[in-house]
Amino acid sequence: MRVLVCDKVSEKGIQILQNAGITVDVKLKQTEDEIVNIVGDYQAVIVRSETKITKRIIEAGNQLKVIGRAGVGVDNIDVEAATMKGIVVCNAPEGNTIAAAELTMSHMLALARKIYPAANALKGGQWARSKYTGVELKGKILGILGLGKIGSEVAKFAQAFGMTIYGYDPYVTEERAKNLGVEIKSLEEIYAHADFITVHMPKTKETYRMISTEQLAMMKDGVRLINCARGGIIDEEALYNAIVSGKVAGAGIDVFEKEPTTESPLFGLEQVLVTPHLGASTEEAQVNVAIDVSEEIVRVLHGEVVRAAVNIPSVKPELMAIFAPYLDLIERLGRFIGQTVNGSIEKVTISYAGDLAKHNLNPLTTSFLKGMFKPSLQDSVNFVNAPHVAKQRGIKVSEIKTGDTEDYSNLITATVETSKGTRSVAGTVLRRNRGHILRVDDYNLNVELEGHMIVAPHYDRPRIIGGIGTVLGEHEINIAHMHVGRNVVGGEAIAILSVDAAVPTEAVKELAKVDGVLDVKYVDLT
Repeated sequence: MRVLVCDKVSEKGIQILQNAGITVDVKLKQTEDEIVNIVGDYQAVIVRSETKITKRIIEAGNQLKVIGRAGVGVDNIDVEAATMKGIVVCNAPEGNTIAAAELTMSHMLALARKIYPAANALKGGQWARSKYTGVELKGKILGILGLGKIGSEVAKFAQAFGMTIYGYDPYVTEERAKNLGVEIKSLEEIYAHADFITVHMPKTKETYRMISTEQLAMMKDGVRLINCARGGIIDEEALYNAIVSGKVAGAGIDVFEKEPTTESPLFGLEQVLVTPHLGASTEEAQVNVAIDVSEEIVRVLHGEVVRAAVNIPSVKPELMAIFAPYLDLIERLGRFIGQTVNGSIEKVTISYAGDLAKHNLNPLTTSFLKGMFKPSLQDSVNFVNAPHVAKQRGIKVSEIKTGDTEDYSNLITATVETSKGTRSVAGTVLRRNRGHILRVDDYNLNVELEGHMIVAPHYDRPRIIGGIGTVLGEHEINIAHMHVGRNVVGGEAIAILSVDAAVPTEAVKELAKVDGVLDVKYVDLT
């Protein structure tokens, strides 16, 4: 067996492969054409962030069994193409946790004590003690946006400094937060009260520029911001303006919307500490991710259980023909419900009725959890770690099986309880193996689960649907299908609209202002 290493990784990872009897060829800085010409001789490929594993490379890899990413994100790997070809894609989701958390604290301390400008001033011949008077962390409020592995570690570190910790994470329960010493708050509450705010969320359509002019205006005067997560979550232009105006006292930025970047207005502000994406750049982290991904590749090539696959659920081959359409259905149900609930998720109950109930349904339940977490957690959640992510966040997960269904051979019902209520969706596979939602809460519908959707609970009265259509028309968004469920004439109802394009945040806000509309959620199932 042979492994092609395309980017520089720690020698300790390579040693693990060699000790397992695997031949390792290190060929760095290869072009796509060069990789295409040689990849057919390998059973595995290892990359970091520099090399892109494209569909063309994957199609040429006739012997490939696994592609390993020595790091967290897999956006440089065509996961869909690998999945279609039955190739496992694995990563190292935990290897850089401590490194990223420690860098966050480094930025926080440096901002608090103005270390960066003070050091530069002294090197320039200025002894300016009074100019660089800082603040202490003790007694300050730290707002942590995202309480996954890194955010949780930051919370532990911050406790040692005597900080009060506020946290925002829709997938963390009050009980889990309490164990971390964190008070769960809304974004608005964090913005209003936090002295320091640090971001630990993936970059998604929901988090892209989630901190911009409007949010910065809501923050406490003199707040300090840190982003060691993903570039683009904080609007860089808006941050610059807020610092110049004096609203924001300082910022520590390790990641940028466009990378690499060597020019930015932020670079001219002494209140801003910038680093070139050093979150995982420690000797220990580099070793850890190389070891983790190498161990995963050995497991795959030796036919053992994989721990950090991002694309392959554990299903026996003889059951895959039965499960395949339902794996897709239930992941889409999870993605739908994950984008439509309000509040922190506390409990998930999945009911399986029909022929499916005869089998071990753990893969389906895991697919639901993966889909539910995916909109917010992106590449950090996969088929292997989704149950652990739920457990880590204190979410209780249970299955109910019954052989009886009224109208369908199989029916899957998922009920999610949150701090602000309960949402239930039921679905099945219909013609052409397409997944359909048949019920949302108490409303009966029949909606194909695909593309872009708008979910709008509303009062059942005239002009509501027309108002929704008008807003969409003003944004040049075409309605493909519309389904309305109601139980009592004139009571509450729900509309689900399938549309032909992504719905911008501005349009969602306008839809929510339509008289009689109770709530609006945009669901992206593309």
